[in-house]
Order: sequence, then structure tokens, then C-alpha cells
Amino acid sequence: MMDNTPQVTKYQLQNGDLIPLIGLGTFKVRCNINQDLVYDTLDTAIATGYRLIDTASCYRNEKDIGEALRKLYVKHDVKRSDLFITSKIAPKDLSYEGAITSCMLSLTDLQTDYLDLCLIHWPGRSKLQPDDEQHKVYRREAWKALEELVTKGCIRNIGVSNYTVEHIQELLEYAVIAPSVLQVEFHPHLYQEDLLSFCSSHHVFLQAYSSLGTGELLSVEKVNELAKKYNKTSAQLLLRWATQLNIGVLPKSCSPAHVISNHGCTDFVIVQDDMIAINQMNINKHYCWDPTKIK
Repeated sequence: MMDNTPQVTKYQLQNGDLIPLIGLGTFKVRCNINQDLVYDTLDTAIATGYRLIDTASCYRNEKDIGEALRKLYVKHDVKRSDLFITSKIAPKDLSYEGAITSCMLSLTDLQTDYLDLCLIHWPGRSKLQPDDEQHKVYRREAWKALEELVTKGCIRNIGVSNYTVEHIQELLEYAVIAPSVLQVEFHPHLYQEDLLSFCSSHHVFLQAYSSLGTGELLSVEKVNELAKKYNKTSAQLLLRWATQLNIGVLPKSCSPAHVISNHGCTDFVIVQDDMIAINQMNINKHYCWDPTKIK
């Protein structure tokens, strides 16, 4: 089922920057799997039209991404300013000094002067118990560091990942620069409607990771039934459900066919009744990490 209405492909952040709704997730895209894997995946992605590259210090692939991009800028006649590059501060680096050091290393490894977006990857510090009050102290310190890096021009936008509404409310009490982005697990089995509403009311762009529920949703009968109705893959249907809610998606794949297919998920519209049916699949199921126990 096609629709001639122009589809939104970018979202305007608080500072006016435009972030693509669809990005390439690079979790597990590493050269220790295949020497050319990072280059080949990014090559396919950029040729297909991806302009958002999502990585993180703990993915252990930023050096390879930086080297690949150095070559691909020339091959595809793409400038650094054409891309939106995201990195993240790992839980072990959740502190003032840790965040500064992590960000500067990411800049070096990615061979860039600035990050379009840097996120606090997790609301807790490594090796602390979930209910340890020190998490709050470390979160505040790391946020202060990110704000300073924005003023220095090292980062254009800052945000958080895996934060709950309560974590963000706490952040808003002391933030000088409000978070632009929240990246969380979000899919029909974890339809976090209250979180989405909260982000919308505070102009925080919500990005989904694990949009396919680590693959579990691809075998759900209703998903396959609707995908067939729209003549799309089940992955495309799930990604379109999110983007139609103005949620960003970061599908990750090393398969060229899947990289290309995932990018083509905005050329159709899911009718309202079907959107509601997908929403009603929610069972509050985390397939990845559950941050709700972090103090």
C-alpha cells in the first residue's frame, strides 16, 4: 500500500540541527569478525542514502569506522558535514573526567573535529549496585562534562540512552543544556507510550534501538500478516511503525541486502487501525537491558 504524501525523513533538534529518522546502527559491526566488514557495511549504507552513523566507545569499532569514513568521503563525494555521527559514554566512564576522556578519544578514533551527538550510554556506573545513590552523582558529573564539550565545539548535541522518565526528570532539574535525544529499546512488545509522550512534551527526540526485538518480532504472526498486506518485509513494517510515530530507528545489519531494504521503510503509510493493532501488541518486554532498577 503506497502513499504519495511526502514522508518525513528528518527531525529538528532543539538547536535546529536535523537528525535523520533512519540511521545505521553499528553494534557488533567490527573488523575482528571480518577485516573488511566495517568498510563494506558503511560503503553500502552511504551509497544507499544513510547519513546517520550510530556507534559507541564500548562497541570497539570507532577506529575502523573513522578509517573507513576517511576513504568513503572521497569515494562517494560526501563531506563530514553531510553525516550525523553519534557516539556514547560507556558506563565505566560515567564521571566528569571519564566523559571528557572518552569523548576526546572518540573524536580521535573517528577522525573528526566534532560529534553531532554524544549520549550517556547507561544511567549507572559500572561495578556499582543498582540501588547505589552514587549513580546520581556520576550522572550529574558526566552531564556537566558533556555541556562543557558543547561550549567548546566538540559536540553539537547531547543526550542520554536507556534513561527512564524518572532519570530524565532528575536530569532536567540541573541541566543547563537540555537533552536533545533519548535512545532506548522500543518496539511493539515494549511500546513505552508514557515515555514517548514525555519526550514529545519536552522536545526530546526518541530513538529506538532493537526495533525488531532482537529478531523475536520477525516471527510474530500479526507482524508477518501486516507485512504481507503492505507488500513489505516484516523488518520494514516494524521500522515504519516507529518512524510513523516520529521515532528514529537504528537498524543494524552487516548484510548488504538488509542494509538496503531497511532504509526503504518510509515509502508507505500504515493505516491508523493497523497502527493501533501494532500498539496493542505491547507486553512490556525488554529483550535487551532493563534500566528501571538503576537508582
